[in-house]
Amino acid sequence: MVNWNANDIPSQSGKVVIVTGANSGLGYETTLALVRKNAHVIMACRNLEKGQRAVDLIEAKVPGASVELMPLDLASLASIHAFAESFIAKYDHLDQLYNNAGVMAIPRRETADGFEMQFGTNHLGHFALTGLLLPTLLQTPHSRVITTSSGLHRTGKMDFDDLQHEKSYTRYGAYGQSKLANILFMLELERRLMPTAATTISVGGHPGFSNTNLQSNSAEASGSGIEKVMYSLGAIFAQSQAMGALPQLYAGTASDVVGGEYYGPSIMSMRGNPTLETPSDAARNEADAARLWAISEELTGVHYRELDKEPAI
Repeated sequence: MVNWNANDIPSQSGKVVIVTGANSGLGYETTLALVRKNAHVIMACRNLEKGQRAVDLIEAKVPGASVELMPLDLASLASIHAFAESFIAKYDHLDQLYNNAGVMAIPRRETADGFEMQFGTNHLGHFALTGLLLPTLLQTPHSRVITTSSGLHRTGKMDFDDLQHEKSYTRYGAYGQSKLANILFMLELERRLMPTAATTISVGGHPGFSNTNLQSNSAEASGSGIEKVMYSLGAIFAQSQAMGALPQLYAGTASDVVGGEYYGPSIMSMRGNPTLETPSDAARNEADAARLWAISEELTGVHYRELDKEPAI
């Protein structure tokens, strides 16, 4: 793993991959790295205009790149269902699902379905998407679900009495909860996959301190001049978004990865090549994970029935 980089990704020929939020930041870099290794990548994007610009840029950098743009708004259950139906109608296998897209530290808003935007997009949207694509993942040998979290999951708290932050809202409090939810989901999915006969695994990663549009959008949304200045200064010391994408790329492609593992940058969890990390105690709370899973099924209406079956003997 030492000094592992995108050049070390093995051939991805024949693999079908979905990357959410692929038009910018970590999603763009993940897509670029995978098409360079001959994967076919579905770029699942909310804004198709921005998505098409990203496709054009990738095709200019990698002539013959196998990329496909599909609409997906993770803040809309209707859009998630439509995306899954379109994908399943066209493809019979899915090798890697990168649950990458997200929003960060924005003023309180709600999704089309009335969920707090950060919790609804970062966690519930990906929970629903993964569940709808699960049958295809399970029938694909050695498929992987890669969920992107953040070092700020360590600041998060699952407030089950106010998951939607209707009583009290802070931008970073809601973000931390959503990123904690990502790891609780990742680990609970792996626990539920283990008794099955499928070879699908659930893994995770985070980018450390990376200079992506997520942080700049957050600073812009804050309306705070101080936060914008702090972001501008911080960006000088942040690593590139290409480096930030390496942990999730390692989780998605390296041959020695085991289900339930979580990767981040090697230097103080902030920058550097990928290394194995241990999530926070709160992220490894199995009771909270099971509770969040049940709530997520109820809120989204998406049930992982394939994992409720009796284990294969």
